[in-house]
Amino acid sequence: MEGLTGWAPILGLIGLLIAGLLYRYIMAQPAGNEKMRGLAQAIHDGAMVFLKQEYKILAVFVVVVFILIAAFLEIRTAVAFLGGAVCSVLAGFFGMKAATRANLRTAEAARAGSQGKALSMAFFGGSIMGLSVASLGLVGVGFFFWLFAGQDTSAIFGFAMGASSIALFARVEYRKTAVGSMFWKRRTERIPSMEAIRPTIVITSGSAMAAGAAAPRVAPMAITAMMLPT
Repeated sequence: MEGLTGWAPILGLIGLLIAGLLYRYIMAQPAGNEKMRGLAQAIHDGAMVFLKQEYKILAVFVVVVFILIAAFLEIRTAVAFLGGAVCSVLAGFFGMKAATRANLRTAEAARAGSQGKALSMAFFGGSIMGLSVASLGLVGVGFFFWLFAGQDTSAIFGFAMGASSIALFARVEYRKTAVGSMFWKRRTERIPSMEAIRPTIVITSGSAMAAGAAAPRVAPMAITAMMLPT
Protein backbone atom coordinates (compact mmCIF):
# COMPACT_ATOMS: atom_id res chain seq x y z
CA MET A 1 0.00 0.00 0.00
CA GLU A 2 1.22 3.47 -0.82
CA GLY A 3 0.49 6.97 0.41
CA LEU A 4 -2.47 7.59 2.65
CA THR A 5 -4.06 4.24 1.83
CA GLY A 6 -2.00 2.57 4.54
CA TRP A 7 -3.31 5.05 7.10
CA ALA A 8 -6.96 4.39 6.29
CA PRO A 9 -7.63 1.75 8.96
CA ILE A 10 -5.81 3.77 11.63
CA LEU A 11 -7.72 6.94 10.80
CA GLY A 12 -10.92 4.91 10.79
CA LEU A 13 -10.22 3.57 14.28
CA ILE A 14 -9.51 7.10 15.49
CA GLY A 15 -12.87 8.20 14.06
CA LEU A 16 -14.63 5.36 15.89
CA LEU A 17 -12.88 6.39 19.11
CA ILE A 18 -14.12 9.95 18.71
CA ALA A 19 -17.65 8.65 18.03
CA GLY A 20 -17.44 6.60 21.23
CA LEU A 21 -16.33 9.62 23.23
CA LEU A 22 -19.21 11.67 21.83
CA TYR A 23 -21.63 8.92 22.81
CA ARG A 24 -20.28 8.92 26.37
CA TYR A 25 -20.64 12.70 26.50
CA ILE A 26 -24.27 12.47 25.35
CA MET A 27 -25.09 9.79 27.91
CA ALA A 28 -23.65 11.98 30.68
CA GLN A 29 -26.16 14.78 29.98
CA PRO A 30 -29.46 15.26 31.90
CA ALA A 31 -32.13 12.81 30.75
CA GLY A 32 -35.29 14.60 31.88
CA ASN A 33 -38.01 13.46 34.22
CA GLU A 34 -39.35 9.96 34.76
CA LYS A 35 -42.13 10.30 32.18
CA MET A 36 -39.66 11.45 29.52
CA ARG A 37 -37.27 8.63 30.34
CA GLY A 38 -40.04 6.05 30.15
CA LEU A 39 -41.19 7.21 26.73
CA ALA A 40 -37.61 7.46 25.45
CA GLN A 41 -36.86 3.94 26.65
CA ALA A 42 -39.93 2.62 24.84
CA ILE A 43 -38.79 4.35 21.66
CA HIS A 44 -35.29 2.94 22.06
CA ASP A 45 -36.54 -0.59 22.70
CA GLY A 46 -38.91 -0.46 19.75
CA ALA A 47 -36.19 0.82 17.44
CA MET A 48 -33.72 -1.86 18.47
CA VAL A 49 -36.29 -4.63 18.12
CA PHE A 50 -37.10 -3.38 14.63
CA LEU A 51 -33.42 -3.28 13.70
CA LYS A 52 -32.86 -6.77 15.05
CA GLN A 53 -35.74 -8.22 13.02
CA GLU A 54 -34.65 -6.36 9.90
CA TYR A 55 -31.11 -7.67 10.16
CA LYS A 56 -32.32 -11.23 10.65
CA ILE A 57 -34.05 -11.04 7.27
CA LEU A 58 -31.13 -9.26 5.62
CA ALA A 59 -28.73 -11.93 6.91
CA VAL A 60 -30.45 -14.46 4.65
CA PHE A 61 -30.12 -12.12 1.67
CA VAL A 62 -26.43 -11.47 2.39
CA VAL A 63 -25.64 -15.19 2.66
CA VAL A 64 -27.41 -15.99 -0.62
CA VAL A 65 -25.65 -13.18 -2.51
CA PHE A 66 -22.33 -14.15 -0.95
CA ILE A 67 -22.72 -17.68 -2.28
CA LEU A 68 -23.73 -16.44 -5.73
CA ILE A 69 -20.78 -14.06 -5.99
CA ALA A 70 -18.36 -16.74 -4.82
CA ALA A 71 -19.77 -19.22 -7.33
CA PHE A 72 -20.02 -16.99 -10.41
CA LEU A 73 -17.38 -14.30 -9.83
CA GLU A 74 -14.64 -14.91 -7.29
CA ILE A 75 -14.27 -15.56 -3.61
CA ARG A 76 -12.34 -12.33 -2.97
CA THR A 77 -15.21 -10.21 -4.21
CA ALA A 78 -17.61 -12.28 -2.10
CA VAL A 79 -15.50 -11.73 1.03
CA ALA A 80 -15.37 -7.97 0.33
CA PHE A 81 -19.15 -7.99 -0.16
CA LEU A 82 -19.60 -9.63 3.23
CA GLY A 83 -17.25 -7.13 4.85
CA GLY A 84 -19.18 -4.20 3.40
CA ALA A 85 -22.47 -5.63 4.66
CA VAL A 86 -21.06 -6.11 8.16
CA CYS A 87 -19.70 -2.55 8.26
CA SER A 88 -23.06 -1.20 7.14
CA VAL A 89 -24.87 -3.20 9.81
CA LEU A 90 -22.51 -1.86 12.47
CA ALA A 91 -22.98 1.71 11.25
CA GLY A 92 -26.74 1.27 11.43
CA PHE A 93 -26.53 -0.14 14.94
CA PHE A 94 -24.29 2.68 16.18
CA GLY A 95 -26.46 5.31 14.53
CA MET A 96 -29.68 3.85 15.94
CA LYS A 97 -28.22 3.62 19.43
CA ALA A 98 -27.02 7.20 19.34
CA ALA A 99 -30.19 8.63 17.80
CA THR A 100 -32.53 7.05 20.34
CA ARG A 101 -30.36 8.23 23.25
CA ALA A 102 -29.61 11.72 21.97
CA ASN A 103 -33.24 12.62 21.28
CA LEU A 104 -34.08 12.44 24.99
CA ARG A 105 -31.15 14.68 25.94
CA THR A 106 -32.07 17.10 23.16
CA ALA A 107 -35.66 17.29 24.41
CA GLU A 108 -34.52 17.86 27.99
CA ALA A 109 -32.12 20.62 26.95
CA ALA A 110 -34.89 22.32 24.99
CA ARG A 111 -37.32 21.94 27.91
CA ALA A 112 -34.76 23.57 30.19
CA GLY A 113 -34.68 26.55 27.84
CA SER A 114 -31.21 26.07 26.39
CA GLN A 115 -31.52 26.24 22.61
CA GLY A 116 -27.76 26.07 22.17
CA LYS A 117 -27.47 22.93 24.30
CA ALA A 118 -30.38 21.32 22.46
CA LEU A 119 -28.73 22.04 19.11
CA SER A 120 -25.45 20.62 20.39
CA MET A 121 -27.13 17.42 21.57
CA ALA A 122 -28.89 16.98 18.23
CA PHE A 123 -25.68 17.70 16.31
CA PHE A 124 -23.54 15.34 18.38
CA GLY A 125 -26.17 12.60 18.13
CA GLY A 126 -26.17 12.86 14.35
CA SER A 127 -22.39 13.20 14.12
CA ILE A 128 -21.96 9.77 15.69
CA MET A 129 -23.71 8.28 12.68
CA GLY A 130 -21.60 10.29 10.26
CA LEU A 131 -18.36 9.38 12.02
CA SER A 132 -19.34 5.71 12.15
CA VAL A 133 -20.08 5.60 8.43
CA ALA A 134 -16.84 7.29 7.38
CA SER A 135 -14.70 5.45 9.93
CA LEU A 136 -16.05 1.98 9.21
CA GLY A 137 -15.65 2.69 5.51
CA LEU A 138 -12.00 3.60 6.04
CA VAL A 139 -11.38 0.57 8.24
CA GLY A 140 -13.07 -1.81 5.81
CA VAL A 141 -11.53 -0.48 2.61
CA GLY A 142 -8.09 -0.11 4.21
CA PHE A 143 -8.25 -3.67 5.50
CA PHE A 144 -9.11 -5.11 2.10
CA PHE A 145 -6.39 -3.09 0.40
CA TRP A 146 -3.98 -4.70 2.85
CA LEU A 147 -5.52 -8.15 2.42
CA PHE A 148 -5.40 -7.99 -1.38
CA ALA A 149 -2.01 -6.26 -1.56
CA GLY A 150 -0.13 -7.25 -4.70
CA GLN A 151 -3.31 -8.60 -6.29
CA ASP A 152 -6.08 -7.13 -8.42
CA THR A 153 -7.84 -4.79 -5.99
CA SER A 154 -10.96 -4.48 -8.15
CA ALA A 155 -12.50 -7.09 -5.85
CA ILE A 156 -12.86 -4.29 -3.29
CA PHE A 157 -15.85 -3.04 -5.29
CA GLY A 158 -17.63 -5.92 -3.60
CA PHE A 159 -17.28 -3.95 -0.36
CA ALA A 160 -19.29 -1.07 -1.83
CA MET A 161 -21.92 -3.50 -3.11
CA GLY A 162 -22.27 -5.19 0.29
CA ALA A 163 -22.58 -1.89 2.13
CA SER A 164 -25.13 -0.50 -0.32
CA SER A 165 -27.21 -3.68 -0.22
CA ILE A 166 -28.04 -3.15 3.45
CA ALA A 167 -29.09 0.47 2.88
CA LEU A 168 -31.27 -0.59 -0.04
CA PHE A 169 -33.62 -2.38 2.33
CA ALA A 170 -33.33 0.27 5.03
CA ARG A 171 -34.94 2.90 2.81
CA VAL A 172 -38.50 2.13 3.79
CA GLU A 173 -41.12 4.64 4.89
CA TYR A 174 -41.05 3.37 8.46
CA ARG A 175 -43.29 5.98 10.03
CA LYS A 176 -46.18 5.48 7.59
CA THR A 177 -45.98 1.75 8.10
CA ALA A 178 -46.01 2.17 11.88
CA VAL A 179 -48.95 4.57 11.98
CA GLY A 180 -50.84 2.42 9.48
CA SER A 181 -50.42 -0.58 11.77
CA MET A 182 -51.90 1.43 14.64
CA PHE A 183 -54.98 2.30 12.60
CA TRP A 184 -55.35 -1.39 11.76
CA LYS A 185 -55.08 -2.22 15.47
CA ARG A 186 -57.89 0.23 16.22
CA ARG A 187 -60.10 -1.37 13.61
CA THR A 188 -59.44 -5.02 14.48
CA GLU A 189 -59.74 -4.47 18.24
CA ARG A 190 -62.74 -2.12 17.87
CA ILE A 191 -61.12 0.72 19.81
CA PRO A 192 -63.63 3.62 19.68
CA SER A 193 -61.13 6.46 20.11
CA MET A 194 -57.61 7.12 18.92
CA GLU A 195 -56.79 8.44 22.39
CA ALA A 196 -56.50 4.90 23.71
CA ILE A 197 -53.67 4.05 21.34
CA ARG A 198 -52.10 7.49 20.85
CA PRO A 199 -49.13 6.69 23.14
CA THR A 200 -48.53 3.55 21.09
CA ILE A 201 -48.55 5.61 17.90
CA VAL A 202 -46.04 8.04 19.36
CA ILE A 203 -43.75 5.27 20.54
CA THR A 204 -43.96 3.29 17.30
CA SER A 205 -43.51 6.37 15.15
CA GLY A 206 -40.53 7.47 17.22
CA SER A 207 -38.97 4.05 16.84
CA ALA A 208 -39.61 4.14 13.12
CA MET A 209 -38.09 7.57 12.65
CA ALA A 210 -35.05 6.51 14.65
CA ALA A 211 -34.77 3.47 12.41
CA GLY A 212 -34.82 5.80 9.43
CA ALA A 213 -31.58 7.31 10.70
CA ALA A 214 -29.86 4.18 9.45
CA ALA A 215 -31.09 4.54 5.88
CA PRO A 216 -28.54 6.90 4.28
CA ARG A 217 -25.53 5.35 5.94
CA VAL A 218 -23.95 3.51 3.04
CA ALA A 219 -23.49 5.91 0.16
CA PRO A 220 -20.29 7.39 1.69
CA MET A 221 -18.93 3.86 2.16
CA ALA A 222 -19.48 3.04 -1.50
CA ILE A 223 -17.93 6.32 -2.60
CA THR A 224 -14.93 5.72 -0.33
CA ALA A 225 -14.37 2.28 -1.81
CA MET A 226 -14.59 3.52 -5.40
CA MET A 227 -12.47 6.66 -5.01
CA LEU A 228 -9.42 5.16 -3.35
CA PRO A 229 -6.65 4.45 -5.89
CA THR A 230 -5.96 0.88 -6.94
